[in-house]
Amino acid sequence: MSPSKDDKEHVFNRIPMLRAERGVSRRDLAAALGVHYQTIGYLERGEYSPSLHLALRIADYFEVPVEVVFSLAPFPRIGSTS
Repeated sequence: MSPSKDDKEHVFNRIPMLRAERGVSRRDLAAALGVHYQTIGYLERGEYSPSLHLALRIADYFEVPVEVVFSLAPFPRIGSTS
């Protein structure tokens, strides 16, 4: 079975985990990036895929490679041995 169009366009992210680790609220992250705080919520829920520019700015904010924040495949669960 081939992936649907929605599956192909879904971008998974670790924004909630990174925010929690660093104690950053959605509003704080949004203010630092110059976007509306609801945009962060949409990103976290997978309801919106970021532009390349925004994805790179988010990774830069957290000081990690973009691949640590975003993926086309689901991230493994923390503590997963697979």
